[in-house]
Amino acid sequence: MRRAQVIRNTLETQISVNLNLDGTGKSTLETGVPFLDHMLDQIARHGMIDLAIAAKGDLHIDAHHTVEDIGITLGQAFAKAVGDKKGLRRYGHAYVPLDEALSRVVIDLSGRPGLVFNVAFTRARIGDFDVDLFHEFFQGLTNHALMTLHIDNLSGRNAHHQAETVFKAFGRALRMAIEHDPAAAGIIPSTKGTL
Repeated sequence: MRRAQVIRNTLETQISVNLNLDGTGKSTLETGVPFLDHMLDQIARHGMIDLAIAAKGDLHIDAHHTVEDIGITLGQAFAKAVGDKKGLRRYGHAYVPLDEALSRVVIDLSGRPGLVFNVAFTRARIGDFDVDLFHEFFQGLTNHALMTLHIDNLSGRNAHHQAETVFKAFGRALRMAIEHDPAAAGIIPSTKGTL
């Protein structure tokens, strides 16, 4: 089983992530940031991974450190769980609509961190959540998972819908990228021989 547990403790946050890439889409989320919990649940359900995250952060200041550090810790857990990537598809992509909103996510488990984030949210906050923090989350995740990630919101008027399509598409693209490729069993999907 491709599983990992990572604990990250700083002066700003204390975070625990348990991840099973061969799960059934179950999640247990206690981040202290309800809208982020809702989005993380989309990753678990649509990525068919089991995800447990517990976080305590300096939310009396704002959610920035907590959201960013959850991205970092989840990225570390992902890198640990995915291992040497032998036999994986490596690439994944998904388009996901929700009413008027449509997002596209493309992933390469390249071993090189790179994020392209093109999401022009129609408002600055969704409830109490600052939408700028989504970029911070994905930047932390990308840097520590060592993946190349392109996120494009192609349409949308409702910021909640925009966010939800991004996270659902990320889950779907991740599911594709981490799938075992029967034609490449035991082979690292790179001409370099390593990722």
